[in-house]
Order: sequence, then C-alpha cells, then structure tokens
Amino acid sequence: MTRKTVRIAMNGVTGRMGYRQHLVRSILAIREQGGLDLGDGTVLWPEPVLVGRREHALKALAEQHGLEHWSTDVDAVLADETIDIYFDAQVTSAREEAIKKAIAAGKHIYTEKPTATGLDGALELARLANAAGIKHGVVQDKLFLPGLLKLKRLIDGGFFGRILSVRGEFGYWVFEGDWQPAQRPSWNYRAEDGGGIVVDMFPHWEYVLHELFGRVKSVQALTATHIPQRWDEQDKPYDATADDAAYGIFELEGGAIAQINSSWAVRVNRDELVEFQVDGTEGSAVAGLRNCRVQHRSATPKPVWNPDIPATYSFRDQWQEVPDNDEFDNGFKAQWELFLKHVYTGTPYHWDLLAGARGVQLAELGLKSSAEGRRLDVPEIQL
Repeated sequence: MTRKTVRIAMNGVTGRMGYRQHLVRSILAIREQGGLDLGDGTVLWPEPVLVGRREHALKALAEQHGLEHWSTDVDAVLADETIDIYFDAQVTSAREEAIKKAIAAGKHIYTEKPTATGLDGALELARLANAAGIKHGVVQDKLFLPGLLKLKRLIDGGFFGRILSVRGEFGYWVFEGDWQPAQRPSWNYRAEDGGGIVVDMFPHWEYVLHELFGRVKSVQALTATHIPQRWDEQDKPYDATADDAAYGIFELEGGAIAQINSSWAVRVNRDELVEFQVDGTEGSAVAGLRNCRVQHRSATPKPVWNPDIPATYSFRDQWQEVPDNDEFDNGFKAQWELFLKHVYTGTPYHWDLLAGARGVQLAELGLKSSAEGRRLDVPEIQL
C-alpha cells in the first residue's frame, strides 16, 4: 500500500457542525480507520489544516486532537501549494467570497450549504469552479441517513407503485436563551447574518425531493417568526429578524405533491426529529433519521370513522419495520469519502455546486412565495 497525504483546509471547524460532523466524525474518523483505501493500492491520509478567526479556539482544538496545523490567515493557507482541498463550514454570509478565493487559488472545493446567499452568487460559484477545472462538491448529508437509504431501497424496488404524496415534519424547540442556553447559535435567527429556517432547511428539502422523488416544479410557502425575541451567547436579548418556521408545499415532476413543515418552535411528538411519510398506490412508508416503517396495500387495515367510541387498536402497531440489511456509516463521513474518491480517482459525483445552487434557488423562491402570498414556479437552472 502507498499512502498519499491530502491536505484539507477546513474553515469554520470551531462551529458546531464543522467540528462535530466534519472534523471529528468524518476527517478524524477516516484517520482512525487507517485512511481511505482507493482500491488501487493507494490509501489517502487526510491532514486537516484548521482555519478560523478565533486563534485560541483553533489552538485548543489542535492540541485536543493532536493536530499540527492551524491558522487564522485564510489567504496564506490558500496560497500554500500543498493544500489540495478547501472546505467551508463558516456562517453563510462569509462563504461565497471565501469559496471564490479558493477557486482562484486552484483548490478543489467541498462546502456546506447553502453555498451562497442568493441564486446569482451560487451559480457564479458553479461557473467559476467549472471554468477553473477543479472538482467541487456540496454537503447533502440527509441522503446518507439510514432511514432515507432504506426509503430509497423501497423506491428502487418499486414498493410504492405510483407515489402520490410526501409529508415531512422537521424540527424541535430551540430554547430562547433566557432561562436555558439555546442549542443553536444566535446568528441563525438574524436575517442580516444569513439566518432563517428557510435558508437553512429548504436546500435540504430540495435535494431530498430531487434525488428521491423528482425535481421540484413549484413552491408555495408561508414563513413565520414565532419567537420574536431571543437571548444570545452573552445572555443579551436581541430581536429575531429571521423566520423560525416554514410551511411549504412542493409540486414535483411526475405529479407527486410534497408538504413539509420546518420549525424551531415545535415540541417533538414523533419518533425522530425528522420524519417523511410517503404514500403510494401500492404501499406507504414513514422514514426518519434511522428507522423506516412500511404498510403494504395488502396489509392496509380498513379504518372506520367513529368518534363516539375509543380506538381499540394502535395505528402505529399496524406498520412493519424495514430491516437494516446493511451497516450504515456516519452520513457526513460517507459523503466525504465519496468526494475524496471523486477528486483522486475520478469516480462520478453529481452533488456539485450546481446541485447546491438548486437548493439556494428553492430557498430564495420559498421566501419570495411567502412574501408575495402566491405559488411560484421553480425553473430548471443551467450554467
């Protein structure tokens, strides 16, 4: 075996997602397994270079995990010819310019979503990357969740027949920050800083719907800021200017209708933090983060509406659990491995900056739909 070191500039790893999912559970996890076997006698050894604005935080992370390289000077890191890949998990408002610099420096790009604050900027990134001849990818982690992988298995096997509808419920109660610390950073609730649940979640729903059920043809959305005041990391009150809930209806290519509720102001009364119910002519399924349950046409009970007597059975017990039949790795790590193989072996990879731009487009149109109170078409975008 030949070991090849790949140096990755990781910008934004002091944040929750950048640290937990991308540094610890992806890049460091690949190192813990001995690297990434490319299947041709080569093992990739990822060497992260931590990048950010807070020197003390970067230094502490490097010492905690035995890493040698970190910097607060992103320009110097991008000028380093030994850096192969630039990864971005910064706040959304800082991402676009940083990726432009990385493209200009000739680095391969892997980035969190949304890729930009608007569709024009997202498309420009895709065009610049293609013109530079670099490889580029966008995190689309929910496609790699065990529950959705089981759901895809059902779709590919023809379980549903003709799919009629998709209903999604996502969210949980994010503490306001006054008497319990909030689970999410305060910038998420300030529109001027790129916050809002539409900007955050509609890009996710775009790729989930697109990959599993069909392209989104139209969107009708209603947004709300249910909690107008929150408290920040310094325990100071601030006005929440971004939406914390969104209720969307999406028309899909092929005729299916999807309806997805997203909220950071909802208390969870479901088995998992996100669940999708898919109904088809031949069967239905409910998929979450890890689990998936089905009810086939042949085993569908015959409910009778009678509000005068209590139910004598449990509707949930009438569904069958879909077995794992596989071992599921962390979804972020699985996509990192696919992107690294794409960069170094040329294996196909379509979750690129154009796919990321579709997510930005849907978020932009979702906000416009809510503001104007009407349904909007979602045109296909091209470079």
